[in-house]
Amino acid sequence: MTEEHHSDLTHLGNERSKYNFEYDPGLLETFDNQHPYRDYFVKFNTPEFTTLCPITGQPDFATLYISYIPDRKMVESKALKLYLFSFRNHGDFHEDAMNIIVNDLVEAMAPRYIEVWGKFTPRGGISIDPYVNYGKPGSKYEQMAEQRLLYHDMYPETITNR
Repeated sequence: MTEEHHSDLTHLGNERSKYNFEYDPGLLETFDNQHPYRDYFVKFNTPEFTTLCPITGQPDFATLYISYIPDRKMVESKALKLYLFSFRNHGDFHEDAMNIIVNDLVEAMAPRYIEVWGKFTPRGGISIDPYVNYGKPGSKYEQMAEQRLLYHDMYPETITNR
């Protein structure tokens, strides 16, 4: 990839990154997919996601799994990290936070398919693991999203971090 392909990226390589503690979708940056002719998954695992309970203000912790099939644009990983960090002082229920992340990523890069699965640590003896996905309307990816939603948790994994 040449420098002209990523000249719009402001976070990557910047040693003076500013960590925003307030939700900011404007932190997301994208770059051109160099292989738009091929379907492939990109997966991010983020074991240190935090957000706040909108009622109590207490912190909630989760591991997020973000997987997507890019179309023309891809999300830059450092920008994604800064964006996810911006949820630190943001108050939303787990389900809302996962939907917001999917909505923001769809708006930023218009992927063919995307899914976000948040595995939150328990509070009061209950863990909440919202799964949200999206497939490009009118395409095979829309059908894929429907199928993956129906069967996403048929064989739940053993969870060892809670």
